[in-house]
Amino acid sequence: MSKRDKLVEKLLTRPRDFTYDEAKTLLSQFGYKEEKRGHTSGSRTAFVHIKTKHIISLHKPHSQNTLKMYQIDELIQTLRNQGVI
Repeated sequence: MSKRDKLVEKLLTRPRDFTYDEAKTLLSQFGYKEEKRGHTSGSRTAFVHIKTKHIISLHKPHSQNTLKMYQIDELIQTLRNQGVI
Protein backbone atom coordinates (compact mmCIF):
# COMPACT_ATOMS: atom_id res chain seq x y z
CA MET A 1 0.00 0.00 0.00
CA SER A 2 1.42 3.37 -1.03
CA LYS A 3 1.84 6.37 1.24
CA ARG A 4 -1.02 8.09 -0.61
CA ASP A 5 -3.31 5.10 -0.06
CA LYS A 6 -2.45 5.04 3.63
CA LEU A 7 -3.19 8.75 3.98
CA VAL A 8 -6.51 8.40 2.12
CA GLU A 9 -7.46 5.48 4.33
CA LYS A 10 -6.58 7.48 7.45
CA LEU A 11 -8.46 10.57 6.21
CA LEU A 12 -11.61 8.58 5.50
CA THR A 13 -11.71 7.35 9.11
CA ARG A 14 -12.07 11.03 10.14
CA PRO A 15 -9.33 10.90 12.80
CA ARG A 16 -8.91 13.64 15.35
CA ASP A 17 -5.13 13.59 14.80
CA PHE A 18 -4.98 14.21 11.04
CA THR A 19 -2.33 16.89 10.63
CA TYR A 20 -1.98 19.81 8.27
CA ASP A 21 1.30 18.29 7.10
CA GLU A 22 -0.48 15.04 6.21
CA ALA A 23 -3.14 16.99 4.30
CA LYS A 24 -0.42 18.90 2.47
CA THR A 25 1.36 15.65 1.55
CA LEU A 26 -1.88 14.03 0.39
CA LEU A 27 -2.86 17.02 -1.73
CA SER A 28 0.57 17.08 -3.36
CA GLN A 29 0.12 13.38 -4.20
CA PHE A 30 -3.09 14.32 -6.03
CA GLY A 31 -1.38 17.07 -8.04
CA TYR A 32 -2.09 20.10 -5.85
CA LYS A 33 0.59 22.67 -5.15
CA GLU A 34 0.59 24.96 -2.14
CA GLU A 35 0.32 28.56 -3.29
CA LYS A 36 2.44 31.07 -1.45
CA ARG A 37 0.66 34.39 -1.11
CA GLY A 38 3.15 36.24 1.06
CA HIS A 39 3.05 37.22 4.71
CA THR A 40 -0.27 39.10 4.37
CA SER A 41 -2.33 36.04 3.44
CA GLY A 42 -2.85 35.04 7.07
CA SER A 43 -3.47 31.45 8.00
CA ARG A 44 -5.55 30.69 4.88
CA THR A 45 -3.61 28.53 2.42
CA ALA A 46 -4.64 27.73 -1.13
CA PHE A 47 -3.76 24.47 -2.83
CA VAL A 48 -4.08 24.71 -6.61
CA HIS A 49 -4.31 21.66 -8.87
CA ILE A 50 -1.53 21.88 -11.43
CA LYS A 51 -3.67 20.83 -14.43
CA THR A 52 -7.25 21.77 -13.59
CA LYS A 53 -6.50 24.91 -11.52
CA HIS A 54 -9.06 23.69 -8.95
CA ILE A 55 -8.47 25.41 -5.60
CA ILE A 56 -8.75 23.86 -2.15
CA SER A 57 -8.51 26.37 0.66
CA LEU A 58 -7.49 25.36 4.18
CA HIS A 59 -6.80 27.24 7.38
CA LYS A 60 -3.34 26.39 8.63
CA PRO A 61 -3.68 25.45 12.33
CA HIS A 62 -1.97 27.82 14.72
CA SER A 63 -0.82 26.30 17.98
CA GLN A 64 -1.35 22.67 17.02
CA ASN A 65 -0.78 21.00 13.68
CA THR A 66 -4.03 18.99 13.67
CA LEU A 67 -7.00 19.83 11.48
CA LYS A 68 -10.42 20.44 12.95
CA MET A 69 -13.18 17.97 12.15
CA TYR A 70 -15.03 20.39 9.84
CA GLN A 71 -11.81 20.78 7.82
CA ILE A 72 -11.43 17.02 7.50
CA ASP A 73 -15.06 16.70 6.38
CA GLU A 74 -14.64 19.50 3.82
CA LEU A 75 -11.43 17.93 2.52
CA ILE A 76 -13.08 14.52 2.12
CA GLN A 77 -16.10 16.03 0.35
CA THR A 78 -13.96 18.15 -1.98
CA LEU A 79 -11.71 15.24 -2.94
CA ARG A 80 -14.79 13.07 -3.58
CA ASN A 81 -16.35 15.81 -5.74
CA GLN A 82 -13.13 15.99 -7.74
CA GLY A 83 -13.26 12.20 -8.24
CA VAL A 84 -9.88 11.44 -6.73
CA ILE A 85 -11.17 9.37 -3.79
